[in-house]
Amino acid sequence: MADEQTDHRTYRVVLNDEEQYSIWDAHRELPAGWHAEGTEGPREHCLQRIEELWTDLRPASLRRRMDETAA
Repeated sequence: MADEQTDHRTYRVVLNDEEQYSIWDAHRELPAGWHAEGTEGPREHCLQRIEELWTDLRPASLRRRMDETAA
């Protein structure tokens, strides 16, 4: 039963123009507005990579506005 629940798919780390990350099945075409970050592998590997990369969860446009306001 545990083997049936094991995910053997290969995933890729993807991000959009707002620098928001996700994982996507590596064998599927990416949805519009998303591009590959370069990491592929098992689900957990990709999620760990996102944890390393995505340290500020605010969308990029919000970070820019806040930086402009602070300046």
